[in-house]
Amino acid sequence: MSEIDLFSLRRQFNEDHILLCFNGPISRSLIEEIGNALRNYLEADNALPGAAMDVFGIYIELTQNIRHYVTRMGYDERDGSATVIVARNDAGRYVIMAGNMVEREDGELLRNRVEELAAMDKAELKAAYKAQLRKPRDEDVLSGAGLGLVDVARKSLEPLCARISPVNGGDDRVFFSLRAVI
Repeated sequence: MSEIDLFSLRRQFNEDHILLCFNGPISRSLIEEIGNALRNYLEADNALPGAAMDVFGIYIELTQNIRHYVTRMGYDERDGSATVIVARNDAGRYVIMAGNMVEREDGELLRNRVEELAAMDKAELKAAYKAQLRKPRDEDVLSGAGLGLVDVARKSLEPLCARISPVNGGDDRVFFSLRAVI
């Protein structure tokens, strides 16, 4: 392992207004503990109650989706790791980013769905949310990119942004990341 300049890392966190950063395997109890820390950070940051609820809700949605996916795919601890950041941008808005390794095909399907949602206006997102609510839930079908993602898109002040990054080693896995702004 190379030596980490912790002070430089701290300086970058401060410059980028990063309130919370996590990288590693994620469990139900860890999601809860980080969520409690996030609530405290938002309270200390004097976040408006509505914004704090949206940030917290998006954090929960994204991290639980990662945990469910990793569990369903049977990934080991390394491949099952999540990266989560909550920060403030220069406009004072909260930026929630989360990412994890996914199968290339799953990542591309999800990125396409995010791009569809990003192209919708608020009225179209509301209609998509209502349509998704009315759809029967098939227990045999893998979940994901459904109601929760549409809700994240509805809450986000900017269009959702998804990115797929190749992983070294020629693996058929990619790193999928999603960004929402509150």
